[in-house]
Amino acid sequence: MTDTGLAAAEELAAAKRAPATKYRRVMLKISGEALMGDQGYGLHPPTVERIAREVKSVHELGVEICMVIGGGNIFRGLSGAAQGMERTTADYMGMLATVMNALAMQSALEGLGVFTRVISAIRMDEICEPYIRRRAVRHLEKKRVCIFAAGTGNPYFTTDTAATLRASEMGCEAIFKGTKVDGVYDKDPAKFPDAKRYDEVSYDEVLQKNLKVMDASAIALARDNDKPIIVFSLDEPGGFRGILSGEGTYTLVHG
Repeated sequence: MTDTGLAAAEELAAAKRAPATKYRRVMLKISGEALMGDQGYGLHPPTVERIAREVKSVHELGVEICMVIGGGNIFRGLSGAAQGMERTTADYMGMLATVMNALAMQSALEGLGVFTRVISAIRMDEICEPYIRRRAVRHLEKKRVCIFAAGTGNPYFTTDTAATLRASEMGCEAIFKGTKVDGVYDKDPAKFPDAKRYDEVSYDEVLQKNLKVMDASAIALARDNDKPIIVFSLDEPGGFRGILSGEGTYTLVHG
């Protein structure tokens, strides 16, 4: 068999082994706090690597992955503004924190052999690419993980809104919101043992009941662009891959 024929046979065999997935291209949104592990702030390298392994396991299914990571483990614009800092300045500092987290995740993913690009809404050409939609789409088509940093590049917008915006621009079929709990509850399950988990909930219900899935702007943008949001536990090993394979516990937010 020729080299070309052998490569085609190996690709077909890999496709047969890989479980079928519902989505071809997805956005994974995680908070900056998810990267700090049990620490009170900053980055916890073993936790970053664990999440990178979760992303790699999904990437191996052939799914094209976008990511947005918050910056709350380093600096949160709203908390800075609450302490008297001018809001625009505080938000820009928060955007820079997301770039630091994106670079940490890129390092972890590439250490696992996953080609990754950090794409920033604020130009900083020495360390990451500027956001150009067509170039980002091409990276995804080449099976590179794209981590979108610096939010939307504008103050007063959260990384939830940035994730929904980039998901819409990239043509993602769903937004995966990784949290510390396995879905959306009517109240905080850590404080209330009788908290009820939703299997499915509508965008409008999230807004009306203030369910804290994402901020209102992000939910409205997802609704207007028909982007389902899947809320799941990032602390559950194999949870991200499992949901894409039709297993696991999660809440689906849709129209």
